[in-house]
Amino acid sequence: MNARDYIRSIPDFPRPGIMFRDITPLLKSAAAMKHVTQQLAEPWRDQNVTAVMAAEARGFVFGTPLAMELGAAFIPVRKPGKLPFETSAWEYDLEYGSDRLEIHRDAVDPGERVLLVDDLLATGGTMEACLRLAEQQDAEIVGCSFLIELTFLNGRERLQPYDVHSLIAYESEAGDD
Repeated sequence: MNARDYIRSIPDFPRPGIMFRDITPLLKSAAAMKHVTQQLAEPWRDQNVTAVMAAEARGFVFGTPLAMELGAAFIPVRKPGKLPFETSAWEYDLEYGSDRLEIHRDAVDPGERVLLVDDLLATGGTMEACLRLAEQQDAEIVGCSFLIELTFLNGRERLQPYDVHSLIAYESEAGDD
């Protein structure tokens, strides 16, 4: 099975010049989701991952089954005001403006072996914020795993020195390479 066959490319969404990578056909297929979850887990199976951390909302779609596949806990990273307990936060810059992510202050035990996951690696801002939140709580970062990577945006560079794994890479905005 090729996961790329389940990704639909939508030109000019959400604005002209953007090629949107739509994962909903993948989500529609139980067999494709099972395959993708197993493939996302494969590089990390012997890494003693104790927790998988992911940001809402699409990160939850892949993070939760990946945590189950690895026999690990799941740590949700949320937008401000969504968590009911004391939180730690990280603010980060976007192309136009800034954003902020939060986790519960007791979400990660010191030394816990954390794998971070999301559906898409673009510029790396969201995942870098997740990494910083995990580091604040003295996690041991195992690596980062993505369904899709837009390599032309160089997001991987923001995640150094951590290992990064992606299942599907797009080399340019325009094509289905």
